[in-house]
Amino acid sequence: MPSQRTQLYALRRLIMQVELNLLHIPPNQAARSQEILDAAQGLIKDMIEQEKVPVAATLGAKGGAQTAKRGSEYFRQLAAKRKTRAGGRPRKES
Repeated sequence: MPSQRTQLYALRRLIMQVELNLLHIPPNQAARSQEILDAAQGLIKDMIEQEKVPVAATLGAKGGAQTAKRGSEYFRQLAAKRKTRAGGRPRKES
Protein backbone atom coordinates (compact mmCIF):
# COMPACT_ATOMS: atom_id res chain seq x y z
CA MET A 1 0.00 0.00 0.00
CA PRO A 2 1.46 3.39 -0.95
CA SER A 3 2.33 5.88 1.74
CA GLN A 4 0.15 8.84 2.56
CA ARG A 5 2.65 11.19 0.95
CA THR A 6 2.55 9.19 -2.30
CA GLN A 7 -1.23 9.33 -2.26
CA LEU A 8 -1.19 13.09 -1.73
CA TYR A 9 1.16 13.60 -4.66
CA ALA A 10 -1.03 11.37 -6.84
CA LEU A 11 -4.12 13.38 -5.88
CA ARG A 12 -2.26 16.58 -6.66
CA ARG A 13 -1.35 15.28 -10.12
CA LEU A 14 -4.97 14.33 -10.77
CA ILE A 15 -6.12 17.83 -9.89
CA MET A 16 -3.53 19.30 -12.23
CA GLN A 17 -4.82 17.06 -15.03
CA VAL A 18 -8.38 18.27 -14.42
CA GLU A 19 -7.16 21.86 -14.57
CA LEU A 20 -5.58 21.19 -17.95
CA ASN A 21 -8.84 19.69 -19.20
CA LEU A 22 -10.73 22.79 -18.02
CA LEU A 23 -8.70 24.92 -20.43
CA HIS A 24 -10.69 23.38 -23.31
CA ILE A 25 -14.08 24.35 -21.81
CA PRO A 26 -15.55 27.84 -22.39
CA PRO A 27 -14.43 30.25 -19.64
CA ASN A 28 -17.93 31.06 -18.39
CA GLN A 29 -18.57 27.37 -17.64
CA ALA A 30 -15.20 26.62 -16.07
CA ALA A 31 -14.85 29.54 -13.63
CA ARG A 32 -16.39 27.90 -10.53
CA SER A 33 -14.63 24.59 -11.22
CA GLN A 34 -11.33 26.44 -11.42
CA GLU A 35 -11.97 28.09 -8.03
CA ILE A 36 -12.74 24.73 -6.40
CA LEU A 37 -9.65 23.12 -7.91
CA ASP A 38 -7.45 25.98 -6.71
CA ALA A 39 -8.78 25.55 -3.18
CA ALA A 40 -8.23 21.79 -3.32
CA GLN A 41 -4.69 22.23 -4.57
CA GLY A 42 -3.94 24.68 -1.75
CA LEU A 43 -5.22 22.19 0.83
CA ILE A 44 -3.13 19.39 -0.62
CA LYS A 45 -0.05 21.61 -0.63
CA ASP A 46 -0.58 22.36 3.08
CA MET A 47 -1.07 18.66 3.87
CA ILE A 48 2.16 17.75 2.07
CA GLU A 49 4.05 20.47 3.98
CA GLN A 50 2.64 19.29 7.33
CA GLU A 51 3.66 15.72 6.62
CA LYS A 52 7.29 16.77 6.20
CA VAL A 53 7.43 17.73 9.90
CA PRO A 54 7.64 14.62 12.10
CA VAL A 55 4.88 14.22 14.66
CA ALA A 56 7.42 13.69 17.44
CA ALA A 57 8.94 17.11 16.74
CA THR A 58 5.52 18.72 17.04
CA LEU A 59 4.80 16.98 20.33
CA GLY A 60 8.31 17.54 21.65
CA ALA A 61 7.89 21.28 21.41
CA LYS A 62 5.26 21.08 24.16
CA GLY A 63 7.50 19.21 26.61
CA GLY A 64 9.17 22.18 28.25
CA ALA A 65 5.89 23.94 28.99
CA GLN A 66 4.71 21.37 31.54
CA THR A 67 8.13 21.35 33.21
CA ALA A 68 8.03 25.13 33.50
CA LYS A 69 4.57 25.00 35.13
CA ARG A 70 5.79 22.69 37.88
CA GLY A 71 8.89 24.71 38.63
CA SER A 72 12.29 23.69 39.88
CA GLU A 73 11.14 23.14 43.48
CA TYR A 74 8.92 20.25 42.40
CA PHE A 75 11.88 18.45 40.85
CA ARG A 76 14.07 19.13 43.89
CA GLN A 77 11.45 17.43 46.05
CA LEU A 78 11.33 14.45 43.71
CA ALA A 79 15.09 14.11 43.82
CA ALA A 80 15.07 14.27 47.61
CA LYS A 81 12.47 11.51 47.79
CA ARG A 82 14.59 9.33 45.53
CA LYS A 83 17.62 9.79 47.76
CA THR A 84 15.89 9.01 51.04
CA ARG A 85 13.30 6.40 50.05
CA ALA A 86 14.59 5.29 46.68
CA GLY A 87 11.43 6.61 45.06
CA GLY A 88 9.18 4.12 46.83
CA ARG A 89 6.28 4.42 49.15
CA PRO A 90 6.97 5.62 52.70
CA ARG A 91 7.07 2.93 55.40
CA LYS A 92 4.20 2.50 57.80
CA GLU A 93 4.74 4.01 61.17
CA SER A 94 3.55 1.69 63.88
